[in-house]
Amino acid sequence: MASVLTAEPPVTATVADDTLKAKSRGVSTLSASHGPDTQPELTDGFHLVIDALKLNGLDTIFGLVGIPITDLARLAQGEGMRFIGFRHEQNAGNAAAIAGYMTQKPGICMTVSAPGFLNGLTALANATTNCFPMILISGSSEREIVDLQQGDYEEMDQLNAAKPYAKAAYRVLHAEDIGIGIARAIRAAVSGRPGGVYLDLPAKLLAQTLDAAHGKRSLVRVVDAVPRQIPAPDSVARALELLKSAKRPLILLGKGAAYAQADADIRALVEKTGIPYLPMSMAKGLLPDTHPQSASAARSFVLAEADVVLLIGARLNWLLAHGKGKTWGAPTSKQFIQIDISPTEIDSNVAIAAPVIGDIGSCVSALLAGIDSGFAKPAAEWTGAISERREKNLAKMAVTLAQNPSPMNFHSALRAIRDVLKTRPDINVVNEGANTLDYARSIIDMYEPRKRFDSGTWGIMGIGMGYAVGAAVVSGLPVVAIEGDSAFGFSGMELETICRYELPVCTIVFNNNGVYRGTDVNLSGGKDVAPTVFIKGARYDKMIEAFGGIGYNVTTPAEMTAALLEAIASGKPTLINAVIDEAAGTESGRLTNLNPQSAAKKK
Repeated sequence: MASVLTAEPPVTATVADDTLKAKSRGVSTLSASHGPDTQPELTDGFHLVIDALKLNGLDTIFGLVGIPITDLARLAQGEGMRFIGFRHEQNAGNAAAIAGYMTQKPGICMTVSAPGFLNGLTALANATTNCFPMILISGSSEREIVDLQQGDYEEMDQLNAAKPYAKAAYRVLHAEDIGIGIARAIRAAVSGRPGGVYLDLPAKLLAQTLDAAHGKRSLVRVVDAVPRQIPAPDSVARALELLKSAKRPLILLGKGAAYAQADADIRALVEKTGIPYLPMSMAKGLLPDTHPQSASAARSFVLAEADVVLLIGARLNWLLAHGKGKTWGAPTSKQFIQIDISPTEIDSNVAIAAPVIGDIGSCVSALLAGIDSGFAKPAAEWTGAISERREKNLAKMAVTLAQNPSPMNFHSALRAIRDVLKTRPDINVVNEGANTLDYARSIIDMYEPRKRFDSGTWGIMGIGMGYAVGAAVVSGLPVVAIEGDSAFGFSGMELETICRYELPVCTIVFNNNGVYRGTDVNLSGGKDVAPTVFIKGARYDKMIEAFGGIGYNVTTPAEMTAALLEAIASGKPTLINAVIDEAAGTESGRLTNLNPQSAAKKK
């Protein structure tokens, strides 16, 4: 139950030395307002931040220490919280974001001021775009100095810098408001459409002291932070009527459907209606990828031919060609039902015939309740056509995967990984890169929800090691991070973090000596290598060995299989340097339409 702030004035003081910051709660000698013979127990901003987080069930902080939050991290650890220290704030923020996605509670990232804050801002923007609940807490310079631009250490107006990239941004100036500030940040991060929230804590705030009893009363336990939002009955009825009239229906599952944790109802809706479904990459595993109604292997066909598409937790953005164009076939014959918690998402790219506004769990439950015995499953003509194309495409892929070229290519290396992961559906899979992401998404099947984490809506590079650490810390289960060598470079130093905390993370680097491929040449004939080329024969496995982890260098699928099995069984930090054909890559992965030069070359 939320506490009530009293009108009692706090006893405040700014503590100049660091002794109060570094010690646990105790008795202060500040006693003037309590009489000469009493010593009131005081608390400070450091402890109020910690107490407010713990009161709301937030027990882990991802971050990187420095002025002015080093003591806050020390004290949090001393109070039983877990602090996971990173080598770069962006990776700490990514870890917090994926933790929020997995738990439905805001992941907490803590950074220092100015440059540290800016490093975390990329992760905050990514969390907001992907609808991951996360709170970025940063120390900052004092307002009176920043506002007059007097040149403070790492001076920056961080609050206003964060606002365009966050769902909400708040600053706390008085210790007695810390409880309210954190409560507002939590509620903003998880309610409605989740997202990133920024919380600004000036250095002076943390050292403020006040009466401990008053401080305790100022804390707020957030009640019902994510209230159910029940869809309007007429919107549900409209959606059901449209679904019943469809001759070629399709259900499209986005990562919002996975985040909702309405797994049983979503599966029941799919199976009860008999409608084919297509999962976006982070929705894979809501139903096993081997489910007979999965249309993943016939993606192009179902998107073009479906006449009614039910979107559950998916947005018609660039990942779905904005709901129009050649990808979607004849636009005049396409109608959409969209479940979304945000009314403003409706009609964002194309007309939505049947919007259903509410939280995904409530909306799916309402649709499921309306599927009665009179609901006719899709005609065999439609499901049969999908099955035919699915089997044809799977057979074609099987031939490609069965090949064993030397050196390895993406397909043969991923086949080995796929076969190992099939035996361990509980393992978390992180995936990023260009070709490494594209091919892995279609080759590696998922069997359980919220086990696949990739670049998501923003298509951002560098999420790999942050997501891997966050997933390992939150789940306590092994993580396999499948990385392109270019993507790995954005966060590779976090191998030290993985080793320091002894996390069961196996990183696989697809090493083809460059971005897309390692065969490009300098067009000028100069001595510098081409912009896309890396050092030939790099040994990424030696990096983890430097930090006490286990490295493997593999050149064949058989070696990949053996190394991955051993790595998972060890439960230790490992890295597999997977040497693949440097000519195997395709520029911009499969998104050649985003690269005019590459597209022109293909014509």
